[in-house]
Amino acid sequence: MNERGRDAAFADFVHASWPRLYRTAHLLLGDHGMAEDLTQTALTKTYVAWSRIQEPEAAYGYARTTLVNTATSWFRRRSWRNETPHEHVPEDVTGVTADLTDRPALMAALASLAPRQRAVVVLRFYDDLSVAAVADVLGCSQGTVKSQTSAALARLRVVLGDAVVPSRQGANHD
Repeated sequence: MNERGRDAAFADFVHASWPRLYRTAHLLLGDHGMAEDLTQTALTKTYVAWSRIQEPEAAYGYARTTLVNTATSWFRRRSWRNETPHEHVPEDVTGVTADLTDRPALMAALASLAPRQRAVVVLRFYDDLSVAAVADVLGCSQGTVKSQTSAALARLRVVLGDAVVPSRQGANHD
């Protein structure tokens, strides 16, 4: 494929994948502007690798992995947000209600999670990936994905309430 054909294929890919990548970025970061920046950064990195991506079906997975890895590196920079850790988390940090139609409540609940837990929840329950696929995207073991999912859901139950995030005792989280 010539350069013009590659560029056209990439442009088609961007148009098709932007909404899903942006949604994932927004859920990870909780900020529209930063989500746009993250999505653009991930797509730029994908474009750089575009000639090496052999199968068009693999392009979205590559871009999503790049997006999550870039977000993780942003999380590692202490200054990326003005969050300060507290020894004890207050009972109601955001005034969150159990109404999931209140999107700010959902975003606040996701923001209360540690970055790895947030990534696991977004990839598992919003991008609908299996435990194995999440482990592959995050470069960790399936056991880590399961333990991070369990911890994240426990935290979300505290913030959103058990009625919103029901406990699945004994359920397999695969």
